[in-house]
Amino acid sequence: MIGNLAKLSYVRGVSQSVASGIKAAAVPVKVVSEPTVAGPTPIVASSPLCDLPRNVVRAVSGVAAIGQIRLAHTDIQVPDFSDYRRDAVKRPNAKNNSSDDRAAFTYLMVGGAVVSTAYVAKSMVATFVSSMSASADVLAMAKIEVKLSDIPEGKSVTFKWRGKPLFIRHRTPAEISAEQSVNTGTLRDPQSDADRVKNPEWLVVIGVCTHLGCVPIANAGDFGGYYCPCHGSHYDASGRIRKGPAPLNLEVPHYEFPEDGLVVVG
Repeated sequence: MIGNLAKLSYVRGVSQSVASGIKAAAVPVKVVSEPTVAGPTPIVASSPLCDLPRNVVRAVSGVAAIGQIRLAHTDIQVPDFSDYRRDAVKRPNAKNNSSDDRAAFTYLMVGGAVVSTAYVAKSMVATFVSSMSASADVLAMAKIEVKLSDIPEGKSVTFKWRGKPLFIRHRTPAEISAEQSVNTGTLRDPQSDADRVKNPEWLVVIGVCTHLGCVPIANAGDFGGYYCPCHGSHYDASGRIRKGPAPLNLEVPHYEFPEDGLVVVG
């Protein structure tokens, strides 16, 4: 009976040590309890070098012993941030009334940042768009002013506008009457004379043949208007195609008469 109780009372204690920079308060030990049947009171030793009898409790310490010792610092000081805190929140039992003021300041800062960002974005977009616009020399050629008093009646004068020849013709009363009486049903590109001129006395057209882009000759051809010697296209005094391979009439640009004796093209 005693032997069975001794076997049931077999206890093996294991401890584990963890490497740390803190000096342990006690040396980890490995306690081994072996069953004993009878004998004197168990002896506890602190060193494996002690000559102990068998079948008694032994305490073993050393490198081979597995121990775990956890220590906690009690001398850690919590940092004090009182110098960085607002006076309104230093006391835990005091009501904080500064939230509205801080919210207004936050809204002000955010609104200022939004306005500044929008202004910078607008400036960048305006700079980018202006960089794609026409240069000063191109804008200078966008419009041309011509004094009509320099063009005699019955003559056509050629000007350069946007890199193209520009024909301005001072028509005689006979030419005006002849062009207005033309039957538009007989034309390849039907268009009345009134639709091509703002002032019957003046004809303004671009001097580029609608066939292959040649420059016609003024006051020439079978109809007394313009003649393209490249492929034989004949235009009348209204710039309408009357004979030859050209499919369309001469182009009429945008122009206006801001005052008497002056025409602005473009």
